Amino acid sequence: LPWNQYTRILWSLCRGGFKWTPHFLASTMMAHPESDLMEECLKEDLKFYFMNPCEKYRARHQIPWKLGLQILKIVMVTTQLVLFGLNNQLVVSFKEDNTVAFKHLFLKGYSGVDEDDYSCSVYTQEDVYESMFFIINQYHRLKNISLGMLGYEENEDDRIGLRVCKQHYKKGTVLPSNYTLNIDSEVEIDCIHLDPQVLNSENSGHWMNSSFFSLEFYRLLQVEISFNLKGIDLQTIHARELPDCYVFHNIITFDNKAHSGRIKIYFDTEANIQECKGLHVSGSSQKNTQYILMFDVFVIVSCVTSLILCTRSIVLALRLQKRFTRFFLEKYKRRVNDADRWEFINGWYILVIISDLMTITGSILKMEIKEKNLTNYDLCSILLGTSTLFAWVGVIRYLGYFQTYNVLILTMQASLPKVLRFCACAGMIYLGYTFCGWIVIGPYHEKVRYRKYQQNGFPLTDLQEFLKECSGSEEYQKQVTTPMTFLCCCRRWV
Repeated sequence: LPWNQYTRILWSLCRGGFKWTPHFLASTMMAHPESDLMEECLKEDLKFYFMNPCEKYRARHQIPWKLGLQILKIVMVTTQLVLFGLNNQLVVSFKEDNTVAFKHLFLKGYSGVDEDDYSCSVYTQEDVYESMFFIINQYHRLKNISLGMLGYEENEDDRIGLRVCKQHYKKGTVLPSNYTLNIDSEVEIDCIHLDPQVLNSENSGHWMNSSFFSLEFYRLLQVEISFNLKGIDLQTIHARELPDCYVFHNIITFDNKAHSGRIKIYFDTEANIQECKGLHVSGSSQKNTQYILMFDVFVIVSCVTSLILCTRSIVLALRLQKRFTRFFLEKYKRRVNDADRWEFINGWYILVIISDLMTITGSILKMEIKEKNLTNYDLCSILLGTSTLFAWVGVIRYLGYFQTYNVLILTMQASLPKVLRFCACAGMIYLGYTFCGWIVIGPYHEKVRYRKYQQNGFPLTDLQEFLKECSGSEEYQKQVTTPMTFLCCCRRWV
């Protein structure tokens, strides 16, 4: 045989696990043609490739490194996600608490619960003026009345203070008694800036008498008051984290576009995390940060190792696929169909590779956030959360090694196309029913017209509304010590 073919057969026999000797090799090559030896070696490689890690260990004593690494990675990635989730929870709660505090500070007569998608409403001209002046006065006295660590911040014009803008039709005349209407639909925008120096001056009340605040309500569309505040989140110190600095972009809108006799007041706030300047926190926070950064580095190293091993397995699978395709074409003069070729591509490895890439990227972002160099909490949450989901889904592959679970997995795999087709058909019916019910029944339904909202802006669910009414009932309060207290509410609702 030529030297290259001799080497290839020798290497294949070694990979196949044969205990060969020179006499055994010579006798084998004399007894079998080259094609038969290549076929046997290919069969052995195919058989070994489609074994599970336990069978591979019994066949060639190959240690299942990928299996052990995936189990270790699941534990580390889950721990990393929990640690980041606890930190992110503090960030979200701080933003929500400040939103509620701002509504109580700047909205006159705010009840603590949004009326609908807007915070509150006014019905008289006097209430409109009082609400506007109340916002400006509260902004002026913010440092004396606020319980939080808040300060003034520059707006988009690089100026500190409030920016008041009103939108109204250019000109017009409205006489409802005679059904007379003469309106120029062109919209004009007028703005005024009130800085703290003007509000602190001796004649601080002269701005109230300005012609700007003489509103013609039949032309008025909306009044928008915007201002920026900055604050520091100190609750992270209790969790041994460095504090974050925030800039709150607040916009209060008086909406009169409907001209229905009710002006809706919207309060919108956007919180952005900024780099803290002159940050110095003594104690164990810095040491705890270093430990977490070391753990993140270890997670990245583990994911890189897993990525290399899975990529190597896919490359070897593609080489084996190429050998099998070439052998099938040479011996049977036929091409291997696509379904059989895809059997060599292990989808679980692709899932693990995607999970590793997302974990590596998310871990780097997490380290930068930990060092207060970046503030992309949402992007980091998406990457770490999705990668952890993929890591746990990958456990299904190892459950398939057991016969009982393998039957269930194969059933799910076979039924997935039919289930997706059923969901597509059912989704069409559901969407049609949703749009029809929304248009025909929705405007007249009490839960849509008089929807109650929580302080965080999300609507109350039926269970929350049920429990709220139960807690306020006298019968509930009388039976609060009994183990079957909920029966009073059940009797009331029935």
